Amino acid sequence: MAKTLVLIFTLPLIGISAYAQSSANPLSAGEKGLYGYVKGNLVAAAEKMPEDNYNFKPTPEVRSFGQIVGHVADAQYMFCSIVLGDGMKPQGIEKSKTTKADLVKALNDSTAYCDKAYDGMTDAHAAEMVKFMGRDMTKLTVLSINNAHDDEHYGNMVTYMRIKGLVPPSTAAMNKPAPAK
Repeated sequence: MAKTLVLIFTLPLIGISAYAQSSANPLSAGEKGLYGYVKGNLVAAAEKMPEDNYNFKPTPEVRSFGQIVGHVADAQYMFCSIVLGDGMKPQGIEKSKTTKADLVKALNDSTAYCDKAYDGMTDAHAAEMVKFMGRDMTKLTVLSINNAHDDEHYGNMVTYMRIKGLVPPSTAAMNKPAPAK
């Protein structure tokens, strides 16, 4: 079991590390690689959860699955707009969208928006200072916080999926058989 857990957590990181080391901008490339992994899991989880489970809450005090999807989409607009400096504001998705189709579209739109921030990042730009929550931070730090936030809420989504008897995308990917040679 321990070896399986190590593989689950290290294989994606090995790929991200190799991607970053082969880049002229290893710091920003590493962050972009991590973002690609996390956003892929988020979008796949949102697509995999059946519509009738979008209102599911394990307890009344927490967000529903759909609200988590909307919250992540809103937050991505907030984080990435700071890096892009374009003044884009969160869209109010968590409070205004309720259907699976609308929420998956909103999540895909927010990741496409954030793709611009990660794609345009170089190590030189990564060191530029921006204001975030009243503090001066580097652009790379803001993107790192976005990744942490996305991964945190992917963890929530995994729990909801497991409660509903679904295999999360990250686990499903690790359990795929190797391609035949």
